[in-house]
Amino acid sequence: MRIDVARFDRRLRRAAPAALALLLAAAFAAPSAAAELLRVGKSVPEAFSFVPLDVGIETGIFRRHGIEIEGSALFGGGRLQQALAADSIDIGLGSGPEMAAIEKGSPVKAVAAMAGAPRLIALLARPDPAIVSVDDMRRRKVGVTTANSLTAWLVSDLARQRGWGPDGIAVTPLGANAAQFAALKTRQIDGLTADIATLLQAEANGVGRIVFRFGDLVKDFHIHVIFASNKLIAQKPDALRAFLKGWFETIAFMRADRAKTIEIAKRVISVDPAITERTYDELMPMFSADGRFDAKALAVLSRSYVELKILPAEPDMKRFYTEAFLPQP
Repeated sequence: MRIDVARFDRRLRRAAPAALALLLAAAFAAPSAAAELLRVGKSVPEAFSFVPLDVGIETGIFRRHGIEIEGSALFGGGRLQQALAADSIDIGLGSGPEMAAIEKGSPVKAVAAMAGAPRLIALLARPDPAIVSVDDMRRRKVGVTTANSLTAWLVSDLARQRGWGPDGIAVTPLGANAAQFAALKTRQIDGLTADIATLLQAEANGVGRIVFRFGDLVKDFHIHVIFASNKLIAQKPDALRAFLKGWFETIAFMRADRAKTIEIAKRVISVDPAITERTYDELMPMFSADGRFDAKALAVLSRSYVELKILPAEPDMKRFYTEAFLPQP
């Protein structure tokens, strides 16, 4: 068979650009296969506070920064700190009060201030014509999770700031939300504290009335922070920096795209779609855009540790956090 060498050469030349394009595509696809795996835990599974993790994963923001997320949910700040200490997770999404665990030896650092004022928490009163406003809660029983919890401190601080004295509200530890709502229904308590999405849903169902939002009480606060294990800080500092870049890019995305954020949040927080929308509107302002720690907020946290009897004296908060891994302006 005779081969037309000139014709074969022309075909080869025409094929070369396509082959080169395929090689380039494969080269650019390679980094995604080599993404750094980080194990990230939420302190609770369904709070809107931790929805940014889901948004960042689903939109591919973390992956664009070379990070693959293995997400998990714990049940409480104590278990989150235990998981960090046991090297079960690398990064924990928790609360500001949990920073006190560092004083007790938890091998972590707070690496970003995630959210400010405690807009997440509110006070719901049982349906009662005698309870119209928060002032009607004086001398009444209010359910909280535990005696040394953030909710207990917020209720006590409410009584203090209103000038009602240490017994101005009877703080009643009852555990999880289910136990508190059962006690509310049987009139063992007059009100309870929980996250705003849960309370908006309860209000819509006629279970009670929201009479106070604690974001109006404590302006200077860090209700949520991002923790990193000391091991991650020492061994994978660049991965931590990439995660935080992805996190704050996600916050910017959530502010810019309300519809997409709500679409994702609906699958996470388990309330009615209309309640998810209201929750978004109430809570998006609390998220930090840059993760910087605020001196006044840290001072309030330090005071809360003593008032909750978590620590015997106010600690040096500078030992609990670092801003070294935050995105630079």
